Amino acid sequence: MLDRAAILRLIPHQGRMCLLERVAGWDAGRVRCLARSHLDPANPLRRHGILPSVAGIEYGLQAAALHGALVDGEPTPPGLLASLRAARFTCTRLDEAAIGTMGVTAQLLAGDARAMRYEFSLLAEDGRMLASGEALIAFAQLPPQTLSPETGRG
Repeated sequence: MLDRAAILRLIPHQGRMCLLERVAGWDAGRVRCLARSHLDPANPLRRHGILPSVAGIEYGLQAAALHGALVDGEPTPPGLLASLRAARFTCTRLDEAAIGTMGVTAQLLAGDARAMRYEFSLLAEDGRMLASGEALIAFAQLPPQTLSPETGRG
């Protein structure tokens, strides 16, 4: 099981923006993480003192980024949310104490060096579904560079 310090080494989200606390398990197809940051009054996604359920998307995306890093064995490059589909929310806010420790799962559906498609879900400690959806994460493609044989620069 990986702790928060290990997670910080693998994903681009740093400081308070790293919302995940532990990895409960993972394999080539999915990762299951645990989080309690949704209960933190200083959570950076809170607006007007409330953590809306839509913030669950970021939890799912961080789990996807972490899964990519675990599978690749190296830190995940920053990506952009290119598409969000089938988003479902069964609560209005995530900062309710009754949620307890939240389970965040990301399952790889497809991917290559340009983009990854993940299904994600958030569960309350008692097993209630809080949010789910499908996300396409696109990675920036750097333009090819021509190197000068004399200088080694483009």
